Amino acid sequence: MHRTIRPLCRRSTYSGAVFAFIGAAMNVFLLPFALVPVGLWQVPSTSLRTALFAAAMVALIVLLGLPRATRLISVALANRLLGAELPEPAKRPRSRWSTRMRTAAWLQLHIGLGGLLAGLVLLLLMAGLVLPGTWLSGGDQIAYFGLSVDIVPGWRGAWVWPAAAAALVMSAQACATTTAFLRVMAQRLLGHSAAERLAELEERQLILAQRNRLAQELHDSIGHTLTASTIQAAVAGELLVADPDAARRALRSIEESSRSALDDLDHVLGALRDDASATVPDRTLANVHDLFERIRQAGAELQVDIAGDLAQVPATVSREAYRIVQEGLTNAMRHGDQAGPVTVTVRADLAWLEIVVVNAVSDRHSAATRTGGGRGLVGVTERVQLLRGEVMAGPAASDPIRPETTVPHPAGGYWKLVVRVPLRLAV
Repeated sequence: MHRTIRPLCRRSTYSGAVFAFIGAAMNVFLLPFALVPVGLWQVPSTSLRTALFAAAMVALIVLLGLPRATRLISVALANRLLGAELPEPAKRPRSRWSTRMRTAAWLQLHIGLGGLLAGLVLLLLMAGLVLPGTWLSGGDQIAYFGLSVDIVPGWRGAWVWPAAAAALVMSAQACATTTAFLRVMAQRLLGHSAAERLAELEERQLILAQRNRLAQELHDSIGHTLTASTIQAAVAGELLVADPDAARRALRSIEESSRSALDDLDHVLGALRDDASATVPDRTLANVHDLFERIRQAGAELQVDIAGDLAQVPATVSREAYRIVQEGLTNAMRHGDQAGPVTVTVRADLAWLEIVVVNAVSDRHSAATRTGGGRGLVGVTERVQLLRGEVMAGPAASDPIRPETTVPHPAGGYWKLVVRVPLRLAV
């Protein structure tokens, strides 16, 4: 009994019926346009007129399904009234005509089922109202679509009440069944196709990759700035009385580094907010001398060897190479021996770009005891792999840039980062 009356209690039954009735109303809207060809052709045969009318209706529905706005409206109505939970239609589907034809098929189904359901519900509601009304008025013989029914007064005609209730339940069940069927078909005809789901997955992967890259950019920039600023602040504090000019230079360097980091931060946050006005930092190897100067101002002993024309390095490689050098120097300042030298070599020829960063390591951060690296070294490895290059990081027995150096060998040894990137594969 509960299963019989359950459709009467479901909200989706009535919202789905409203959706179907919208399809029935579209029949009324398209009817005059479909009758125009029949009148113009003046076909004498009834069967030909019917066929021409049906063809005109199908053609009109197909044309109605071509605009993307129709699909947007159909999806919105299906989500609102059918509870279909459909995704927003793709802005650039891979197969536009396939998508349009699926929209047209959905309209055909919506309009056709809507018309059938509206007619069936109308008949059942009329039965549910006419039968009890005739019995209450004293009984009579009624003709209902070719059927003659005698309704007598009194208890012998009381059967009209369960019949009327059955008609109402049947109308609700018809609405519920139609709603469930349309919900299933909406997923197939209005949902994303296999190609669109694949494209959506690829786009999502690209977004995740971009966010991961932005996180790495933020790590490199902010990490470098904080490391350099901490060292420069300590230097400025020590020289504030003894050498005020050097202290002021250190503070200016902190200001410049912080401003550069703020630009990077603005870019990353703007990109995450999809803000088109965000500034895009494009630091390349052309800016690497400014980076070296900030490192020297932080008090580090830096030796640089640049060979080749860095301006000929492709822009993509040049941007990544700047970040690699930046991360190498950040790690040298963070984990290296502050009293020891840092050597950087950048060599570029027609085939390869090579970057080598070597720094002395204090006894506390002994190179022999270091295993792997943190997020910075992982980021360097990811950048190099994307450029199809090679990366090696680990302890070194001596400074390979200056093997003949007279500087005493540090207690912790040396740490070396070597990156080689092919330039002929860069785009």
